[in-house]
Order: sequence, then C-alpha cells, then structure tokens
Amino acid sequence: MRSLGLVKLTALVIGNMVGSGIFLLSSSLAQYGSISIIAWIFTSIGSILIAIVFARLSALLPKAGGPYAYCHEAFGGFVGFLIAYMYWIYSWVGNAAIATSLISYFTYFMPFISQSSLFSFLLIAGVVWLLTWVNILGVATAGTLQVITVFLKIIPLIFISFLGFFFIKFQNLSAFNVTTHSNFFALTSSAALTMWALTGVESATVPADHVDNPKKNIPLATILGTVIAITLYILSTIVVMGIIPMSSLAKSNAPFAEAAKLAIGPIGGGIIAMAAIISSFGALNGWILLQGQVPHAASVNKVFPGYFKKLSRFNTPSNALIVSSLLITALLLMNYHQNLVDKFTNIISLATVSILLVYGVTMIAEIKLLIKNRNFQSFYRKISINILALFYIIWACYGLDHQMLFYCLLLSLSGVPIYFWNRFRQNEWQYSRSIE
Repeated sequence: MRSLGLVKLTALVIGNMVGSGIFLLSSSLAQYGSISIIAWIFTSIGSILIAIVFARLSALLPKAGGPYAYCHEAFGGFVGFLIAYMYWIYSWVGNAAIATSLISYFTYFMPFISQSSLFSFLLIAGVVWLLTWVNILGVATAGTLQVITVFLKIIPLIFISFLGFFFIKFQNLSAFNVTTHSNFFALTSSAALTMWALTGVESATVPADHVDNPKKNIPLATILGTVIAITLYILSTIVVMGIIPMSSLAKSNAPFAEAAKLAIGPIGGGIIAMAAIISSFGALNGWILLQGQVPHAASVNKVFPGYFKKLSRFNTPSNALIVSSLLITALLLMNYHQNLVDKFTNIISLATVSILLVYGVTMIAEIKLLIKNRNFQSFYRKISINILALFYIIWACYGLDHQMLFYCLLLSLSGVPIYFWNRFRQNEWQYSRSIE
C-alpha cells in the first residue's frame, strides 16, 4: 500500500533536514565566527547539487533503499552492502545526536536535566524508543506525525527568523573569524559542520515502495524540501548570530531560544524552545523511519542478514527498527558522562563523515548507471553536476576532524565480516537445497 503522497514526502524531507541543526548548531559554529554564514551558502549550493542527483536517480530507479539501491545497481553487491551499512550507521548515529539536541532544549525549562547524566540518558533513550514504537505501528502513522510536527515547528521559525532581523546588532556579526587560524581554515571547518544540518536531501528516495506516484513526487519533494530547509537555516543563523555575542553563543545549550528571549522576552524564548523540541521530535521520527527502511531493503536483496527482512503485522521492518534503536542506546551509554553540547558535537562529526562518503559514491553511481543504460542524452551536462557535487564533498571532508575519518573507516570495515558471513550462509543454504 502506497501511503506517502507529495505533502507527507515533502514533510519528511523538511522534517529530516530542519531538525536539531537549526536550533543547536549555531553554538558549534560560533567558535568560528560569522564566516560560517558564508559556509552556509557554499553548503547550500553543494546540497542542491546533491539533491538534483538524487532527484534524477529516483526517476531513473524508483526503488526503496535510496543510496543503497542506486549503488547496488551500479556497482554490485559488495559496494551496495558497504553503502547500506554506512548509511545505516549514519542514520542511527545521527538519531542519537537529534535525540540529544531535543533533551538539550528541555534544559531551557528544566535546567536540572543537564546536571544529571542518568536523568538525561533516560529521557533521550525514552524518546528514541517511543518513536521506534510509533514507526513500528506503520509508515502512514509516522508520515502523519511528520506532517503535524513540520507545520508546528515551521510557523514559529518563520516568525522569529523575520522578526529577529529588527533586533540584530551588527557588531556581533563583525566577529568574522574568531579563530587563530586562516579564513580558509575557518570556512572549511564550519562548512563541514553545516553539512550535518543539510543532510537528509535523500530522505524521499528511501521509502520509495510506500510513495504514491514515485517518479513525480520523489524528485519534486526532494527539491522543494531542500530549498525550504536551506532558506530557514540561512535566515535563522544570521538572526541568532546577530542577537547573541559569539562568546556567549558558543556556550549556549539553547541558542535559538536565548535569541528569542533577548528579542521578544521570556515568552518568545519559551515558544522557540518548544519549537526546537517539536522540531527535533519530528526529525527523530523521520530518521527512525529511515533507519529501519535501509537495512530492510538491503536484507530483501540478500545483502544484509535475513533477520532484518522480518515485517511486523503493520508491514513495517520491526527487527531493523529495534536493532537500530538498541545501537543508539549503546552509543548514548558510551557518551554517558559528556555534557549535552560536547555529546552532540562529537556524534554529528561521526555522522557527517559517514553520510559524505555515502553521497560521494552515489554521485559516481549515477554516472555509472547512465553509461550502463547507454543514456547519453545531455550526458556531459548531467555529469557536470555530479562532478561539482564531488568537489564539494571532498572539500567538506577535508574540513572534518581527521580522527573522525579514521573512526568512520573502522566502522565501515567492521561490516566486511558481516557481508562475507552472510554470503557464506546464503551459499550454504543454496548448497543444502541443491542436494535435497
């Protein structure tokens, strides 16, 4: 049953992109200065290029699984497995960051949360498991929740983004580069962080089997959702950095709410803090949906173990959802004693490395598929977008912590034994069937 139309699909893209980043990332960017606004522009261009490629791929190959499906078709089982594995890692690692951001904004109302590692852990894990249960109930239920949360959060965001311009102090924005390094370093490093906020451009392509009229709705939802998210991000970053001094912003657990409080008083701060909670809740809901779809699609194609193929009575990948949420819980336990901002920053760095590598291989996959299908109409015009997107991806990777690149490599390699073990089990099963 196809239960995701254009509205729900666009809401999924916006909800996944406009999540925790719009509310918490400005604190991380403040360590570089207002040069990060320029980084947003570069990242926006890179994200639009990536979105165009995903939109074209969804029309060329409307299969569930998104990046995995495209790379599997282009390069075969092993590369397809690695992409699915890395995208799965990105989805559940990112969900840990989103859930952390959600609870971080609860501290605006209940400051004592940040003082108790146990209490904050229980709240974060509780929200993760609540939305896991919602997604097990069905894609339509999750999609409806996504539409509701997107509209609830966008209205106050638009309001404060435009109203906040009247309260900007331009001397705050004059802190262009507050690092001790070059402008290139500050720009590259902040661009790597902004990429985290704009990941999710591929969201509409993943649950393709559940989409109504996928060849039309997936490309349209991808481009429309990306443009709306970019507009909100750039406007809100300028407002927050213009209202709060960089030194104070870098230490803030709830920067957007504090900016609203300075601009329109405590009521405004409370409204924005609540919008941040709703936003993160909606983004977490959307990404938990995807964290189940990717391993399930890979399992159906016999790339992931068959355990992930199992569906609940609601026709949802319950095993994939549950295992992913168990891994989120384990990751949260590993970062148990870190404060909320440090926890968020470390987790998003790892998630961003994973998704950039996935995006890079997907950009190459479309070129391979065009050649494979002998689709040479406007070939050079099409691949020029892929090449520009690859240049952006390489630049963003350069700006990330190289230690995180190493950790990401180790995580991706951890999937290789799983792949060969799964192949061994499949060959063993086929052999036993042949001699019966």
